[in-house]
Amino acid sequence: MKHFFISVLLLIISKVSFSQTKQDTLSIKQAALDYIESQHQPNPSRMERALHPRMVKRTFWKDKATNKDYVRETSTESMILLAESYNVKGDKFPANPRKEIKLLDISERTASIKLIADEWIGYMHLVKLNGAWKIINVLWQYNDVKQH
Repeated sequence: MKHFFISVLLLIISKVSFSQTKQDTLSIKQAALDYIESQHQPNPSRMERALHPRMVKRTFWKDKATNKDYVRETSTESMILLAESYNVKGDKFPANPRKEIKLLDISERTASIKLIADEWIGYMHLVKLNGAWKIINVLWQYNDVKQH
């Protein structure tokens, strides 16, 4: 019986020491907010802060000429440029844009989240490197898939 309690205690201690912290949860949410809000109010620095330099953003698209689906990819560099120029006139989003973040899974150094914005959803993978959470993958789609 003594060995059983020691085993349970060690299991609890290992779970506590290797699980995410409240700060991790806040940092993951902040990375997602930096990503979306840098597009609401053009801010390339916030976008750069949110993304890993090798981030890849993907979606499916339809080629109008062939009517075939394919995968489109966007890089970190393109997203930083987008954050600088996409909404300069302030006409791309509603006055109070939707930005709902659902934490799907958090481990010690990896996380999966779902970002629900106005016209699209994005599934994101984040990685914790050198103490900072960065978005490394994004898979997104419009709510109305006919927009692709």
